[in-house]
Amino acid sequence: MSAQLMWVIVIVAVAVAIAAVAFVFARRRQSERLRQRFGPEYDRAVHETGTVATAEARLRAREARVERLNIRPLPSSDAARFSAAWREVQTHFVDDPSGAIVDADRLVGEVMHARGYPMSEFDQRVADISVDHPHVVVNYRAARDIARNHVRGQASTEDLRQAMVHYRALFTDLLQTEPQAATAPRAAVAGRSRS
Repeated sequence: MSAQLMWVIVIVAVAVAIAAVAFVFARRRQSERLRQRFGPEYDRAVHETGTVATAEARLRAREARVERLNIRPLPSSDAARFSAAWREVQTHFVDDPSGAIVDADRLVGEVMHARGYPMSEFDQRVADISVDHPHVVVNYRAARDIARNHVRGQASTEDLRQAMVHYRALFTDLLQTEPQAATAPRAAVAGRSRS
C-alpha cells in the first residue's frame, strides 16, 4: 500500500469518526431539547412507544403540527370573562358536583378554542396542548378519566373535587393574556410567564 493511499484512508476514517461524533452530539442535544420542552410528557411518550427514537419523532411531529396552528394568547377582556365563568363553575360545584365537572370541561374547551386550538378528538387536543403546556396536560387526562368514571358511576364526590383541581390547573395555564406589544413573536409568547 502506498503512503498516499494510507493517508487517504486515515483522513476518511477521521472524517467518518468526526461525523459520527457530531451526529451523536446532535441527537443528544435534540433529545435534551425535547426533554426540556415536554417535561413529563417526554417520559410518557417514551414509555408509550417503547423507544426513544419513536417517542422523539412523535414529539417533533406534535411541535410541527402546533407551529402550523394559530395559537394565540387571550385578549385581557376574554381572560376576564373566562375567569368570571370559572368562578361560577367552582361555586356551582357545591350544589351540583356532576354538573360542575361538565361545565369545567366545556369551559376548558372554550378557552382552548379561543386560544386557537382545534377542537378535535380528545387525544389530539391533549397532543396539541402538550407542546406548550406539558406540565399540566397530565391534569387534563386525569380530569377526563375521572369524568368518564363518574358517568359509569365509579367516581365519588372527592374524585369529582380532584377533577375540578385538575381542570383548574389546566385552565389557569391556558388563561394567558396577550402581551403588551401585539406583534410579539410566538417564541416570546410561549416563554412568557403565566398570568
